[in-house]
Amino acid sequence: MQTVSENACFGGVQGVYSHASEACGCDMTFGLYLPPAAKDGPVPVLWYLSGLTCTHENAMTKAAAQGFAAEAGMAVVFPDTSPRGADVADDDAYDLGKGAGFYVNATQEPWAPHFRMWDYVSTELPALLGTEFAVDLGRQAITGHSMGGHGALTLAMAHPGRFASVSAFAPIANPMQSDWGRKQLSAYLGDDESTWAKHDATVQMEAVGFDGPLLVDQGGSDQFLYLLKPEALAQAMAARRQDGVFRMQKGYDHSYFFVATFIPDHIAFHANALGL
Repeated sequence: MQTVSENACFGGVQGVYSHASEACGCDMTFGLYLPPAAKDGPVPVLWYLSGLTCTHENAMTKAAAQGFAAEAGMAVVFPDTSPRGADVADDDAYDLGKGAGFYVNATQEPWAPHFRMWDYVSTELPALLGTEFAVDLGRQAITGHSMGGHGALTLAMAHPGRFASVSAFAPIANPMQSDWGRKQLSAYLGDDESTWAKHDATVQMEAVGFDGPLLVDQGGSDQFLYLLKPEALAQAMAARRQDGVFRMQKGYDHSYFFVATFIPDHIAFHANALGL
């Protein structure tokens, strides 16, 4: 592992690190905020998964999470959204290829050799964090924005007992019924839609739900509402009687201004679930 940068931030450290990823077959970069409490021992971890076109840096610099994480005493990890490098497959469209990993393990060419973000986020990166940093992997929570909200919800429901809580900002909520989903899932996973199901938050909410509290914030003026399909997830939550809250925030769009406005609520929500 290489240290790219480390900066003092709210009494803790905002770091950026790179490492050779076996899962993705390339070098990967991630951000990690360690609060002041990490100086005294391992702290809980909040995963923040970012959206289309983002790197590790977008949420790290725009979500305004660090101050609230410092107060709560939790680490925040900001993974990249896809594999990177000259030999990694890409597409001219912004919503496929680099910056658009969709948190799946691709099985189709040319994506299969590198696009294994599901394994990277769920297995490889946690193991690295637990080895290298003062984090307590027995106390984890997860959140994300847009494509990252899709990843957070599907990962949380696929790993019962791992995450104390899950939240999402404007998640791609029903990708099997959206152009932000059908295009990517067919490219990465092939035409057999049965292999897509575990990567659709609405389908998984209907099938298994989440074994803890859930919070979803959606901007009422989001320019991508027709692609996000929030009503499908809200209906599935209600039908399952999911322990959770779905909030439609009037006037807010899809931007990081929306995320930064409600990040204090989300960090407080996860801190409560983690017993902080």
